[in-house]
Amino acid sequence: MRKLPLHIRIAACVLALVVLSVALAGWIAPYSPAAQDLASRLSTPTGTHWLGTDHLGRDTLSRLLDGGRFSLTIAALATVLTAVTGTAIGVLSARRRGWLDEFSTRTNDILLAMPEMVVALFLVAALGAGYPSLLLALTVTGWTPFARLARALAYDVSARGFIEAARVLGCPPWFVVRRHILPHLAGPLLGQATLRFGQFLISVGALSYLGLGVQPPQSDWGSMLAAAQPYAVRSPMTILAPGLVIFTVALCVTLIGQHLARMSSSRLLLASAPAPEATHA
Repeated sequence: MRKLPLHIRIAACVLALVVLSVALAGWIAPYSPAAQDLASRLSTPTGTHWLGTDHLGRDTLSRLLDGGRFSLTIAALATVLTAVTGTAIGVLSARRRGWLDEFSTRTNDILLAMPEMVVALFLVAALGAGYPSLLLALTVTGWTPFARLARALAYDVSARGFIEAARVLGCPPWFVVRRHILPHLAGPLLGQATLRFGQFLISVGALSYLGLGVQPPQSDWGSMLAAAQPYAVRSPMTILAPGLVIFTVALCVTLIGQHLARMSSSRLLLASAPAPEATHA
């Protein structure tokens, strides 16, 4: 097995550290994220408050750890839901073809023609701010890349000889999909999912920044950015901390996703290459 590049190992370690810290926020956070201390509001980083405090005297580090639960959870759930939905639509279109393939392809093209953020913003504004609306908006706008990728790969795999052999042997369609098609889609779809996770994280931060995410007193990284903006000059750490975390996590996940996508492409090229002709003495 090839050794992973240094930048991928660093990205994986940083991502694991952030996820572990957020998961253990209830035990390692130095203060309650909602605890206010107006006497020390907008303080600079000190030994008591490592990242300073916000405009209500709340510990920035504690709110950063607590807010990561929402941001990472929404991004992860949106990634899983869009991956499952898009893969199911893409594989079904490739297998059934006909009017179903045409309908799903046209729907995909329409959604791809519209900016995802604009559509998500419209849906969240129409349904109301909150956790379910945000998740639904990201799912509705985010399944299209998975569907296109799954459809193209399923078309390619379905044309291979072992699929025809399984059909001739009388294998049911669901068995062919589960046993022969989905395993060939797993690698590319995993790479796509990691790339989409970083995009979803940025989208969650942007929508929360606009006030369409969690509502006070809960916090997430996007709402922390919005609350800290008026005080950025006086207390820059309150806006730098959530911004740097969003950027770092999105960058690490994108680097890992690009590496997985390259590995999957290499495997697909090797699998589709014709076997060398046997040489005769």
